[in-house]
Amino acid sequence: MPDAPSRPPAEGELDVLRRLAAGPEPRALRASIVLQAALGRHNSEIARRLGVSRQTVATWRQRYAAEGPAGLAGRPQSGRPGVVDEGDVVTETLLAPPDQRSSRSVGRRLGCSHTAVAAARRRWNLGQEDRGPMPPLIPALAEGEVWVAGVHHDAHRTLVLLALRPPVPGQSAGPTVKPPADALAAVAAAFARALGSSDHAAPAEAVRTPPRRTGRPGAEPEHAVSVFLATARRFHPRAVLHMVVLRGPAAPGLDELCERARVTLHQPPERTGTVSFLRAVLALDASRHPSSSARVLLDLAADLDGPAPVRWIREPLPAAPGESPPGAAGPLRATEPAGSGGANHIDLGSFNECVVIETVRLAGSITRGEIADRTRLTQQSVSRIARSLLDRGLLVEERRQHSTVGKPRGLVRLRDDAAHALGIHIDPEVLTAVLVDLSGRIVARCVEKITPEPRPGAVVAQIAALGEAVLAKTGRAVRENSFFGLGVVVPGPVDTVSGTVLDPPLMGVLKDVPLRSLLEQRFSCPILVEKDSTAAAVGERWIGRESRAHDFVYLYLGTGVGAGLILNGDIYRGLTANAGEFGQLCAVTLGRVEPAGRPEVLPECNPARHILTRADGHRAGAAGQVPKDPPTVREAAQAIGRGALALIDLLDVGLVVVGGPFCTGPAAEIYLTEIERAVNDFPTARRLRRVHVERSVSIHEAAAVGAASTLFHAAFTPRLRRHP
Repeated sequence: MPDAPSRPPAEGELDVLRRLAAGPEPRALRASIVLQAALGRHNSEIARRLGVSRQTVATWRQRYAAEGPAGLAGRPQSGRPGVVDEGDVVTETLLAPPDQRSSRSVGRRLGCSHTAVAAARRRWNLGQEDRGPMPPLIPALAEGEVWVAGVHHDAHRTLVLLALRPPVPGQSAGPTVKPPADALAAVAAAFARALGSSDHAAPAEAVRTPPRRTGRPGAEPEHAVSVFLATARRFHPRAVLHMVVLRGPAAPGLDELCERARVTLHQPPERTGTVSFLRAVLALDASRHPSSSARVLLDLAADLDGPAPVRWIREPLPAAPGESPPGAAGPLRATEPAGSGGANHIDLGSFNECVVIETVRLAGSITRGEIADRTRLTQQSVSRIARSLLDRGLLVEERRQHSTVGKPRGLVRLRDDAAHALGIHIDPEVLTAVLVDLSGRIVARCVEKITPEPRPGAVVAQIAALGEAVLAKTGRAVRENSFFGLGVVVPGPVDTVSGTVLDPPLMGVLKDVPLRSLLEQRFSCPILVEKDSTAAAVGERWIGRESRAHDFVYLYLGTGVGAGLILNGDIYRGLTANAGEFGQLCAVTLGRVEPAGRPEVLPECNPARHILTRADGHRAGAAGQVPKDPPTVREAAQAIGRGALALIDLLDVGLVVVGGPFCTGPAAEIYLTEIERAVNDFPTARRLRRVHVERSVSIHEAAAVGAASTLFHAAFTPRLRRHP
């Protein structure tokens, strides 16, 4: 499109245009277009600078040329208001597919001017490459990452607490991901109901979780806010906190309360409604941070739907990249942040290096020529990679084998002490902590009964102290040079993204406890939180070497029965990393359903209680205690075998591994016999295969060793697709 005819601003018009550009939209944008044109810029450059279309630039240049500053007032458009709720623009943009996020597309869906949409997006810094989105508060926020840290709502006022982290040097804002629309809608609907509004329809079904409360319902407003801020500061000790007053008068004491808690007070944007602001900042949060999962949003929705007043505080935030958590004890070091991606201290440079390491690990000791044959890499590539891994201390060369022809062949193997990891298994009765080396050998171990103290803080303190006790048994060189991190396993379900324990059986004390964030305050190293059955399967694959190099199902007999799945050489975690909930599968297979239609919680799938209680007439204590009544064990083994049969029919694998603390003694043979009979006598494809059922290579500490091995697996296993 050719540039529109233009005229330079007449005498005195420049001051008028500058005042308009500093004023409210939409005249500010139109005046900015004319001022940019007065500098001699072309339409395409002006459009790029201001984030509008070239047609918009041409239109307002033409009107100014014809009518002067008066032409910038615009004309009313029927059915398309120029003013829009900016919170709706932000949420609509983030929820839309990537090809439907343009200003015109969003304006069409909201029934408003695309110019107003573009202006709102600029104010919220959406679509900028140099920095991430930011709500335009008064006063303005500094640059950084924004998290929604808390919500306070009562009859007097509504406050939203934001946590701000400074940007990491050299790290770009990165792409946003689509936030969970259903969870956002549930929060908006619940918030509208809490405000007494009927503008948002209630969802058909809401997920309920016990609300987290601070303060007392009958407390005075100022005292309630003071308790809210103090709790928020305790949960987020290092974050820079900002309070947004969405509703209600700015009480005289609010400034003083915020100053005492080191919280900055803000007013919301002028063009954003109360409900839409909360929805917008939650959408920004959820799209930028994986830990802002649907569960966090639904927890807030449940609180807002509960009895007033609302005192919702978000769980502690994970450590920022490169940040040492507060209170970190010991000389532990980490070169990468904690997270589900694991630690890679050796700094592996390529997929091929992982392939070579995996080949050496499976073989134990192997020549370079055999590595080339197995991996189909060239001899030159294998020699180069092996030389690099030898220089970095990950491989070690053994004495040469004599051959009848040519030069003697040198064997290479993994250097066992090149890496160590700490694994902690949390059981309802026992805590187990082990330090293992790269071969899976246990270097140090501590086991103790779990404290009966009903406070989560006491249990977490005991877990941390046990881990520190194991590390204290090792040399300083291990802790400083080869320590990879900490893996913690618990009975599922688990939110592995945020490291939060959700609803562990028989462990109500850890319900909704942000375990990883709390442990980050004691250990300055990468920390993974995983399900016990999943970790046990990873440990089995790592320690079992070639005997576990193919697909298998791991049945973990602990406080309940879980399944870990090794498929295509990697652990299968599922969408939420909670695959392998085996008990419900057994119930469905056996046709045992509660009156409401939910699969029954099978007592046979809890060896700790069912077998020992039925056998001895009381609740037994020690894991692996042999019952006196073999038929009781056989009854449980047959139920588990029916569930294993369903897995074999579904996955078509040829190996089932059975392990865990209750796969010991004479009971183990009964489990193995009954499971083997079920998976070979009854499957649909029984004529095509023989399924092998074997005991785990690691029995008593299977989950703890697996917890540590998970860090090695994440760092060294060759795979083209990393888990989110």
